[in-house]
Amino acid sequence: MHARIRKNDTVMVVAGRERGKTGKVIRVLAAENRAVVERLNLVKRHTKSRGAQSPYGIVEKEAPIHLSNLMMMCDKCNAPVRLGKRHLEDGRSVRVCRRCREQVDR
Repeated sequence: MHARIRKNDTVMVVAGRERGKTGKVIRVLAAENRAVVERLNLVKRHTKSRGAQSPYGIVEKEAPIHLSNLMMMCDKCNAPVRLGKRHLEDGRSVRVCRRCREQVDR
């Protein structure tokens, strides 16, 4: 499935433990239909020391969230929206907000 959510997009979580929170997408795992969102879905991992640069202890890190649980936030609407596509005159296709019909891509 083609992911409509991309890196650096602002998204809102619509289902799960983090429902209602917003954040910026750090990474999209397209093969798994998941995305990692900044400071959301934090999990604790126990790490072994790997030298001076990475000490041992309990580390909090972001876990991936399924794309079906995320919705894009429109800058104009300031609300979670579905995305559509529009083809420009020069042949490029851009993402558009289904609510206000504004172009999301720059």
